[in-house]
Amino acid sequence: MPRLTLSISLAFILWTLMFSPQLAFINKNISFWWMMTAAGLTLSTLAFAFHGKQLKQSLSRFRLTHVLAGILIAAVIWGVFFVGDKLSSLMFSFARPQVDSIYGLKASDPHWLISILLLCIIGPAEEIFWRGYIQDTLSQRHSPNKGFWLTLLLYTAVHIPSLNFMLIMAAMVCGLIWGALYRFYPNHFPAIILSHAVWDAAVFVWFPL
Repeated sequence: MPRLTLSISLAFILWTLMFSPQLAFINKNISFWWMMTAAGLTLSTLAFAFHGKQLKQSLSRFRLTHVLAGILIAAVIWGVFFVGDKLSSLMFSFARPQVDSIYGLKASDPHWLISILLLCIIGPAEEIFWRGYIQDTLSQRHSPNKGFWLTLLLYTAVHIPSLNFMLIMAAMVCGLIWGALYRFYPNHFPAIILSHAVWDAAVFVWFPL
């Protein structure tokens, strides 16, 4: 339990440093995407250090069919967000400005570099940490259902320091989808990882909303 508490606490600290408007003066001269990369590498390293055997077993189940499944899942999630973006813009006057502020983060680096970081490090690292380590550990200690809901709560909560309602809701929706997929299809974890990586690159760089 101390390892899990340490890992979750560190995730909250890192996300607060990256997203909190009150701490913007600290990282105003630092690339957001390199900060995300460093955070992802740190958390995924902890995940392998504390939960390595289970993660290696999950990743060893990779099949070529997971590539297609991951891309299809990413496309479906992008479609969900496309519809959600249109509806939220009609319902809330603050929705578009908040979404635009999120996209403002990508202005600091070339798009090709952001794509590589999202595909190869940031997206996979988040899934390895949140689903492969946190949700799997909580599911083993409590139950698969409790593990799913607790991880969803934590994954959503780490985005609260951003004070960006749209980002928090986006995290909740993504956490719900990826968490449910891991809850019911844990043997297809490589596909879930790939879907997160592809969706990240698609929604932030290739096909922004």
